[in-house]
Amino acid sequence: MKVKSSHYLKQVKPLLKALLNGLLENYSYASILASDSNAKIYNVSKQGTVISEDDILSGRGFVVKVYDGKSYGEYSFNEITKEGIPAIIDRVKHNLMPLKDYLPEGITESKYAELADEPKTLEESTEYTQNPEELGDEKIAAFLSRLNVEGRAINEKILDCSVSCRYQQYHKMFLSRNRDMEQNILWTTGSLIVMASRGEEIKYYFKSYSNLGGTELLREMEQDLKSVAAAALELLESEPVTPGEYDCICTPDVTGMIVHEAFGHGVEMDMFVKKRALAEKYIGKYVASPLITMLDGAASARETATFLFDDEGVPSQDTVIIEKGILKRGISDSQTAMHLSTLPTGNGRRESYERKAYTRMTNTYFEAGKDKLEDMIASIQYGFLLENASSGMEDPKNWGIQCMVNMAREIKDGRFTGKLFSPIVLTGYVPDLLKSITMLSDTVKLGGGGFCGKGYKEWVKVSDGGPYIKAKIRLG
Repeated sequence: MKVKSSHYLKQVKPLLKALLNGLLENYSYASILASDSNAKIYNVSKQGTVISEDDILSGRGFVVKVYDGKSYGEYSFNEITKEGIPAIIDRVKHNLMPLKDYLPEGITESKYAELADEPKTLEESTEYTQNPEELGDEKIAAFLSRLNVEGRAINEKILDCSVSCRYQQYHKMFLSRNRDMEQNILWTTGSLIVMASRGEEIKYYFKSYSNLGGTELLREMEQDLKSVAAAALELLESEPVTPGEYDCICTPDVTGMIVHEAFGHGVEMDMFVKKRALAEKYIGKYVASPLITMLDGAASARETATFLFDDEGVPSQDTVIIEKGILKRGISDSQTAMHLSTLPTGNGRRESYERKAYTRMTNTYFEAGKDKLEDMIASIQYGFLLENASSGMEDPKNWGIQCMVNMAREIKDGRFTGKLFSPIVLTGYVPDLLKSITMLSDTVKLGGGGFCGKGYKEWVKVSDGGPYIKAKIRLG
């Protein structure tokens, strides 16, 4: 089934067109982004059940953007009526656009060209099997509660089994002189976190789930409950790793964390404008193994970061960032692209209608290789399989990376020994790590359970992943 259009946006569309026509009488370019979103979070643990509206992802509102021949201005609001249209136009004209005449001393106004506005008409929706809004809070909570009880009963060493689910169903409409576009999107995510103890020692293992669809993913969570609990119990036997550089195989979730942290933020081209990314100086140069091709784009995969057009009305794209080891280009929003004299890549994204658009990642991943996983494991004389990516951070200005991995499985003479190490800190200089990749599996998996912030704010949904990779990695 397909996600239905927003009745509210359909209702106010004539008013938005009237507002747009009024703005176009004063400005050569004007556009309106309208959004209507509903999102909920469900969490069940030993402490109880919590069902709440997601405040960041829920809401209705509008963003007007105008161009006066030199610069752009944006104005957001959350209510529109026929009687209120003249007041909005007046505020844009007399309160918003004159702000550039009052810039602080030492700050000058940049001159921008007019945004491209090629004709485009679009009305599309993503598909789902089971819509969480139709399933209802009671049934979702009951399902999660059952998994919580069953998980805690698996072994007396299990302290808790936290089970969660989150979804967002959003509708966006973009109007300009030549564009009339609408998209209706539903994504759902889930997670299992099993915590186990042995005396004073506590370990946990988690698994996240995501799809461009509905709560059909709950069944997958149910099927994995025992294996997640078994991994948490295994970790009670783990020990710290001896720091050093090792041959490692990364599972797709760890690969995804490396992709996102190692090169994702570093190729967001608004960082080029601010001179905060070393990648700007390496366009056209080898930055990774010739085996590596890296992609980003809302059209490059079907995951939680998939959409049909970005928050500036640019159609979604599939951007090749690294091609056979060579850094080809970055990703950008429209304003950044104009500043750098490049084309926008459909990566202009807003946390909400109240926020400006920044260059943001979408679906970011490495393409598959040609190797079989069993051959990759057999090739390692001594090293580790790294799994269960936890968190990461990077320094785009110096290309440093630090990631946390929850588990490392020891490999000796091409076989698992059964010995586990945890926790694991993965560090290094990004090009050194990526150039050391010698094998990639022939399958790719993406996960979209997480969010990405611009620094510590401006949260948007992203997905990342790739194949299993073999590389030389510094662990600690």
